[in-house]
Amino acid sequence: MNTLFKKACLFGALLFGFNLANAADPAEALAQKSGCLMCHGIQNAVLGPSYKDVANKYKDDKAAEAKLVEKVKVGGSGVWGKMPMPANSPKVKDDDIKTIVKWILTRSY
Repeated sequence: MNTLFKKACLFGALLFGFNLANAADPAEALAQKSGCLMCHGIQNAVLGPSYKDVANKYKDDKAAEAKLVEKVKVGGSGVWGKMPMPANSPKVKDDDIKTIVKWILTRSY
């Protein structure tokens, strides 16, 4: 692993630990427990895009939920930059992924 990636992972782990104690919403707590907030901030990008940016990008896309659920399950790259997002299934249950994606797309920022 390159040094920048290691530092980013360490930073994400620190944020994860801090945020876990401060989750106000059950879906947010699920995102934290699942490790999503190690790479994604709610308002600001970390390694990947912020959830606010994701919601804005897909706000008029009727198929967004299905697309994003699949992207979270299998991973991918190229939409938001060079940093790939790893596959999260089967580590994160499909129902949990759906809950998190729905929360991202429907919360008010």
